[in-house]
Amino acid sequence: MHYLATRALGLLAAVTLLISTASCSTLPSSPKTPFLLLQEAHRPEDAGFSRQGLARVDALIERDIAAGFPGAVLLVIKDGKIVKNTSYGYRQKFSGQVPLKHFQPMTTDTLFDLASNTKMYATNFALQKLVSEGKLDLQAQVQHYLPEFRDTDSDPIKGKDTLRVIDLLHHSAGFMADPKFHDPQAGGALYSQDRNKTLALLSKTPLAYEPGSKNVYSDMDYMLLGLIVERITGQRLDDYVENTLYKPLGLKNTLFTPLQKGFQASDFAATELMGNTRGGTIAFPNIRTYTLRGEAHDEKAFYAMGGVSGHAGLFSTTGDLAVLLQVMLNGGGYGAQQLFDRDTIARFTKPSEKNPTFALGWRTNGDASMQWMFGAYASRHAYGHTGWTGTLTVIDPTYNLGIVLLTNKKHSPVILSGQNAGRFIGDFFAVGRYGEVVSAVYQALLEPAATPH
Repeated sequence: MHYLATRALGLLAAVTLLISTASCSTLPSSPKTPFLLLQEAHRPEDAGFSRQGLARVDALIERDIAAGFPGAVLLVIKDGKIVKNTSYGYRQKFSGQVPLKHFQPMTTDTLFDLASNTKMYATNFALQKLVSEGKLDLQAQVQHYLPEFRDTDSDPIKGKDTLRVIDLLHHSAGFMADPKFHDPQAGGALYSQDRNKTLALLSKTPLAYEPGSKNVYSDMDYMLLGLIVERITGQRLDDYVENTLYKPLGLKNTLFTPLQKGFQASDFAATELMGNTRGGTIAFPNIRTYTLRGEAHDEKAFYAMGGVSGHAGLFSTTGDLAVLLQVMLNGGGYGAQQLFDRDTIARFTKPSEKNPTFALGWRTNGDASMQWMFGAYASRHAYGHTGWTGTLTVIDPTYNLGIVLLTNKKHSPVILSGQNAGRFIGDFFAVGRYGEVVSAVYQALLEPAATPH
């Protein structure tokens, strides 16, 4: 928290200098006053939280750690204040399937594989910026940005010729959930472990259902959206987001392929114990078999996309994510930096008319089916996302509240038999299921009368 407060003061000084000396700006539009910067709450009560309620949140997480859950970091911000940034448990407990002699403790500086939260903090942030700048039309056909994306005579299901960018964002474009490009047996003609080849195959991937007929959450949608960002900007996705979004915000720990950019494996929360083998039950060419640290767990991102994809591959810390949460709560900016505008945020977070739990990429607290993620007390305006490795984002503009829970729940043994075969023990703890922790945070805010909204 000292690190966050120090960075906030540094940014505030920079903002003051910019306001007094700058005669022009390369930003889409310059705010008349700086966007709100995060400050450390000296007491939880300063942001309306009960100290006792937050202690119950700690107890809930610590109970699971004592029972064998690997580790977590919880961030809570409200009204521009960092209410909580707390680490629990361990960043690494195993090397392969052998427990370490000394577990490596979790810290608030630990970097996590965000998995599908990449879709929001990288791809959606980029798309929201491009929409604000008038460089992307959500109603335009995908073909407008990717001319090679078209129906062919051999396609059993047609619809690519008229598919729009917004259909990809709504996860209603017609694609299967998980095209396994990395696996020759499952991928077939789509097999690729080369990024350029995979990018060429994206437009050739067949539709699995009639576009617009239903919502199927699909990595394929975001692989295409990441490619659209690259075509519009002329930059690889990691270069664009790291230089255009994160660096101007002062973020140093939010990036793709971090082991190629100066970070060490010990900086990361470990994920799967035996690479992508699920305890030795899965095999394909070049499969990793060692404990993963600092490498994207997601198979398509790592093997087929060189670690840089629109659907997965981003790493970050709670300290950096606090700033990105505040960008959303501020209406698109932070300090002197404006990434996008409030109208664009409203457009991207508006629930779909067909399914109120889907906005544009963001998941929304549209009905009771989302309680597993948003808990029992989030407002109907709350939105966010999750990541397979054990990461959660909740943003609730009604309460001016942001919650990030980063866990390494996949850093746990795999169940090898029975109805839960192939699942990780970490998946079954309350912390790994999210909703109970989120509810406890809201209860600490809403006490003494925590009533569902």
